[in-house]
Amino acid sequence: MNKAAYALKLPQSLKTAAQRLAREDGVSLNQWITVALAEKVGAVETAADFFKRRGSNASPADFQEILNKVRSNPPAKGDDLPEW
Repeated sequence: MNKAAYALKLPQSLKTAAQRLAREDGVSLNQWITVALAEKVGAVETAADFFKRRGSNASPADFQEILNKVRSNPPAKGDDLPEW
């Protein structure tokens, strides 16, 4: 496995929390951050893949069909956009 070094600057409060959690897990801070980053990368890539597959069969006609079902009522009180 190739390894790369990266100097990471964290807020002290986040580093302290990560150190505590790493200690509770019985691993080094470096290992704990590596696993946390791997989990995040996996989650983001899984979500991106899901939505890519989900949208691959969609067409502009499908989108228009959904839009045609939207009522043309004005926004409910409190849902309207503010005046600029």
